[in-house]
Amino acid sequence: MTPRAVIVIAWLAATTPALAGDELAAAPAALSLLATTDPLDQSCRRIAAAGMRTFETVPLYRTFHDDFDQHPLASGRWVPHYAGGASWPEANYWGGAGSDFKRKDAWNGEQQIYVDPRYGGRSTTPLGLDPFKVRDGVLSIEARRTPAALKDVLFDNEFISGILTTQASFSQKYGYFEIRAKIPVGTGVWPAFWMLANDGGWPPEIDVMEGRGQRPGDLVMTTHWRIRQSGRVESCGFDFVQPDASTAFHDYGVLWERDRIVYFIDRKPVSDIRTPIGFDDPMYMIVNLAMGAKNFQGVGFVDGETPNTVAFEIDRISAYQIDQR
Repeated sequence: MTPRAVIVIAWLAATTPALAGDELAAAPAALSLLATTDPLDQSCRRIAAAGMRTFETVPLYRTFHDDFDQHPLASGRWVPHYAGGASWPEANYWGGAGSDFKRKDAWNGEQQIYVDPRYGGRSTTPLGLDPFKVRDGVLSIEARRTPAALKDVLFDNEFISGILTTQASFSQKYGYFEIRAKIPVGTGVWPAFWMLANDGGWPPEIDVMEGRGQRPGDLVMTTHWRIRQSGRVESCGFDFVQPDASTAFHDYGVLWERDRIVYFIDRKPVSDIRTPIGFDDPMYMIVNLAMGAKNFQGVGFVDGETPNTVAFEIDRISAYQIDQR
């Protein structure tokens, strides 16, 4: 993109006002961010550790917003499962044998199943399980231990939890994507806000924020891509420490530009990477609370120390497009 208001500035001055704390904060219709512009290679880098940087002001206008003043499934913006294609029609998510497909990621060793009020598990009768609670403008995705009477019908998963995806309703190429949330902690607790390509391929993947439940205050921001020549999947990202992440709301965002991807905490740039080859299609947003992981360090498997109920509290989720005017 064409640089606007390019300036060279010390790191501590290259920030916008933080929006942290317990207060709920509205998402403005227009937003400006300071993003890095100086050259970078394929490897990602921490901005704070790099000293002087070149920044530009990136003007943005809002294209998606949910501040959760109603149940998320009432708006039509979200569906409560991984989206499928023509070979897996919508009805198959409601219940019956094999309907746990797309309601967990078995490769990751997850121990929850994502439910919603009309989902029936092995049964074709809705179980009425609702992991989404809305109170005073805050959405809580709640994970809780599976009731013993439902263990078999829910494919023997240890927890029931929730996921929301916009694949069916919203995707966008380039722009800024942000969640304002508290990050829950505990053994086996794995909250995330992330993005996948709307065409269904993987990677690319942008993990805007993932929490390591066994490490309070530790969150991860990562880019995943595939090397076309070898087919090998590469990843690059960093852990960041936000000591009050589980008790106070913070903004976690990513600016996806044609030439770079920049990660933000409280709208301050914290890391960036050159946009890898393969980030060609619009991406959709996913927010979920997984329980248990074999491939993601700092989460672990659920055990007797895992809380019986875990809540991922979300104030809002918004997306912005780059204003080229």
